[in-house]
Order: sequence, then C-alpha cells, then structure tokens
Amino acid sequence: MAEQSVSVGEDYPKEQARCREVLSQYKELGPSGVLGGMMIEATLREADAAMASGDIVRILQAYKAMQGVE
Repeated sequence: MAEQSVSVGEDYPKEQARCREVLSQYKELGPSGVLGGMMIEATLREADAAMASGDIVRILQAYKAMQGVE
C-alpha cells in the first residue's frame, strides 16, 4: 500500500496538538517531568512564533523540532 503524502501545512497543526498532548503527559509526571515539559513548551512557543512569522524556513525548522518530541 502506497503512503499518502501530507503537506506541512496540513500536518503542522496536528503536530502542535500532538506535542500539547505529550506536554500534558509530562506535566502529569510531576517534578520528574519538569525539564522535558519546559523543552516541549519552548518547542511549541517557537512553532507558534514561526507560523505567525510566515517564514517558511523557520516553519520547517519548527515542524522538524515538533516531530522530534517524544
């Protein structure tokens, strides 16, 4: 079965939502999840700022960073 390609524009808000869900899981960990949570919050702040800026290079960098959130 062939993979269906998805544009960054379509997937970007889905990645933001996924990162926010992961962030909530880190927050549930309490003190042991603080550092990871802070890193995810920084990634999400940059993702929001990148989208607002309209700078495609910045958007692509933010998108790649969001994909790395686990």
